[in-house]
Amino acid sequence: MKQRILVVEDEDAVVELLRYNLEKAGFDVAAAGDGEEALSAVADGVPDLLILDWMLPHVSGIEVCRQIRRKPETRDIPVLMLTARGSEADRVRGLDCGADDYVAKPFSTNELMARVRALLRRAKPAEIAGKLTFGGVEMDLGSHRVSRAGRSIHLGPTEFRLLKHLMERPGRVFSREQLLDSVWGRDIYVEPRTVDVHVRRLRKALNGPDDLDIIRTVRAAGYSLDETTEEEKSA
Repeated sequence: MKQRILVVEDEDAVVELLRYNLEKAGFDVAAAGDGEEALSAVADGVPDLLILDWMLPHVSGIEVCRQIRRKPETRDIPVLMLTARGSEADRVRGLDCGADDYVAKPFSTNELMARVRALLRRAKPAEIAGKLTFGGVEMDLGSHRVSRAGRSIHLGPTEFRLLKHLMERPGRVFSREQLLDSVWGRDIYVEPRTVDVHVRRLRKALNGPDDLDIIRTVRAAGYSLDETTEEEKSA
């Protein structure tokens, strides 16, 4: 079955450009011209990925993203934010609202297609028989055991939940507030900087002297799992 992508964009020319390239790549494409239509389309059938313009009539792309993240049945949809707003502050705001990636207009079609494929890969974690794997780290959810390259890793309950959440969606950037909601729970008040403390503990447990640090700190945005080298991260 073809993967379904919902394009939410009010510029017809952009919709047709995306539709042509996505269908050529083998995707099933649906389109919505405003935020209300997008929410209705998602309610009718959850897409595999959402390409979402920021500036939309009626309901903004930011609000559409927030609303789908609030519902259990739609909160895991990969969202690629597509917009003319390209400042760092805008990128951070887009990520904070729940977007997985951000492409500024005008955009390269080849780059956008590569990002679409990457998001779809990340949305299907390597989970077999209750196991998650990423960057040489393996989590056995049934036995509650973690290892890296055959080395047993001992984690506290919070670090285990934090790692599980990150490994379920590798590559996605989570803000501290999002991690607090997902790992600690919405009903528990914890200072956002508490996340930093547990990330440091998790890094210390995961990383041996010769291991790549797979937890990436995204300035002013949050944390994600990433297998790029330190040289690539700083480039």
